[in-house]
Amino acid sequence: MTLSMDDVRRFVRADQGLAVVSFARPDGSVHSSLVNAGVMEHPVTGAESVALVVRGNTIKLRHWRHTPRATILFKSGWSWIGVEGATSIIGPDDDLAGFDPVGVPQLLRDVFTSAGGTHEDWDEYDRVMTAEHRTAVFIEPTRITGSG
Repeated sequence: MTLSMDDVRRFVRADQGLAVVSFARPDGSVHSSLVNAGVMEHPVTGAESVALVVRGNTIKLRHWRHTPRATILFKSGWSWIGVEGATSIIGPDDDLAGFDPVGVPQLLRDVFTSAGGTHEDWDEYDRVMTAEHRTAVFIEPTRITGSG
């Protein structure tokens, strides 16, 4: 069975964008955490990617700054879909060539809404994202696997 980003979108909608993102630590063990993620175009490359927002002081963000690879898994009941690929990060402490840093607040909103998020006070949302140095992470798929 061939799986696509359309299948990933279906899983995003099935459980409010909840997913487990994982990466290999230098010692070979695996770090995993629960996140909200969605599917959207990468703002520089235009490639369909899985996107999430993380706090600026997290282990995963520090890791991705040095080793830009991740796997993310979405589930719905007993079915699941996983996406693995290279990561790129854009945020207040992470410029990306081709992206104007002035656009970070809107980018964080776009990632949040791609994961099904809504907010009643976008100014407050922006304030919290800035205070926490929230950063957008994109996983560009090189492999999609799952039970369909």
